[in-house]
Amino acid sequence: MNNNWKSLALVGVLSAATTLGAYKLLNLDKKEVVFNESAPSAFTKLASNIEGAPLGAPTDFTLAAEKTVHSVVHIKSKMTQKAVSRRQPDIFDFFGDDLGGFNRRGNQPQEASGSGVIISADGYIVTNNHVVADSDELEVVMDDKRSFKAKVIATDPNTDIAVIQIKAENLPFITFANSDDVRVGEWVLAVGNPFNLESTVTAGIISAKGRSIGILNEARNGNANASPLESFIQTDAAVNPGNSGGALVNLKGELIGINTAIASNTGSYAGYSFAVPTSIVKKVTGDLLKYGNVQRGYLGVIIQEVNGKVAEELDLKVSQGVYIEKFSDASSSAKAAGLKIGDVITKIDGVDVRSSSKLQEMVARHRPGESVQVVAIDKDGKSKTVSVVLKNLAGTNSIVKADANTEVKVEGLGAKLGNLSSAEKSKLGVRGGAKITELDESGRLAENGIEEGFVVTKIDDEPINNANEFAEKMNGRKGRIKLEGTYPSEPGSRYYYQFYNR
Repeated sequence: MNNNWKSLALVGVLSAATTLGAYKLLNLDKKEVVFNESAPSAFTKLASNIEGAPLGAPTDFTLAAEKTVHSVVHIKSKMTQKAVSRRQPDIFDFFGDDLGGFNRRGNQPQEASGSGVIISADGYIVTNNHVVADSDELEVVMDDKRSFKAKVIATDPNTDIAVIQIKAENLPFITFANSDDVRVGEWVLAVGNPFNLESTVTAGIISAKGRSIGILNEARNGNANASPLESFIQTDAAVNPGNSGGALVNLKGELIGINTAIASNTGSYAGYSFAVPTSIVKKVTGDLLKYGNVQRGYLGVIIQEVNGKVAEELDLKVSQGVYIEKFSDASSSAKAAGLKIGDVITKIDGVDVRSSSKLQEMVARHRPGESVQVVAIDKDGKSKTVSVVLKNLAGTNSIVKADANTEVKVEGLGAKLGNLSSAEKSKLGVRGGAKITELDESGRLAENGIEEGFVVTKIDDEPINNANEFAEKMNGRKGRIKLEGTYPSEPGSRYYYQFYNR
């Protein structure tokens, strides 16, 4: 990756934040939001009030600002930052009352701030995953200064999108525009809460579309199955920490993107900002509300973006498109549809595909089992059109919903445990486990330093898959017990706790 991008900072990360330790999917009613969308329309031209300005030059942004500020909220996040210390183990560590050599944790209260956009009258709000990640408590402040507690419904680190909810009715919600219709050079407004300054509006133009800047690679967290998706709208509207999750709107006040990142050497605005387009936001948000996770289809190809140099080196007949280097596996949906290694994909569903990010965006708009029309140029320069039925990462056409998050109370240990969602399993790189959702401070687990959010993956070296298995294995278990697991705030880490159960 170009060194110029290495300093890209996620907007609004004012303190450490990764993935929420305890997503609350308990009341997920598989809601299907009907997005309020505008009809496709041409770029709105406003009469200029500046002498000598080009005809149609927009100079009045008040309409868009007035329509938007009431549906953009300020999100305040409180979390406990984990401080860790370690010491070297010795041969006696597994036998004494003190379990040496294992990670010790301390608590440091932290706060962060971001923005969100109301998408339904009954309190559903879209924001960035990194705004709510690791939160112990969320507060949403409306433009009219009303304040609400919020809960996380579901998140998608692969696109940095999250859905939260507040208990309120008749809220002002935003209208979605089709981000495919926006054009480079079009005026836009960024609405959010930078530096805790509520209801801030800035203006700029769309600088580029379909940008991939590598900032979401952190979503992988060592998990090979993670597939970060970047196809940002790039603008020069000023955004700063706190704008994350806020609205990027056109001059009609319609949502075209969720502000997510900035290009900066300092962590503050330095000329360019990036937003997740509504083409992605709508699909991801709809999936999170209906299924609890994102249903994403895949072509099953390893690709390379084509340019003049690549075309010359590979002796291709076209200089733009996406080259198929190989298939991801034998069950590749692209292979089954008749695409070949060496083909260059130039269109998907009638839309020109000139970059890898655009191809990924077009495919990711569809769920497993759905079809996309792919136009490709073969090695001889001949064009072909094939219909590809997309598959999920497991190689099937099925919709895989989030796991039910039924809580189990284990009285003797003073704890409640729940199941992991598919998104949590993917992020943590585990096949199963039981997440501690509630702790009694006087219970056995809390007494031994275990904290809320801890994910138990093994009991005495025996793997567990869910909360019920944890309860069954712990029922009547006496003597010395060892628990192994991880904290969602530290994917890839391993913690061990040992205690004596009477």
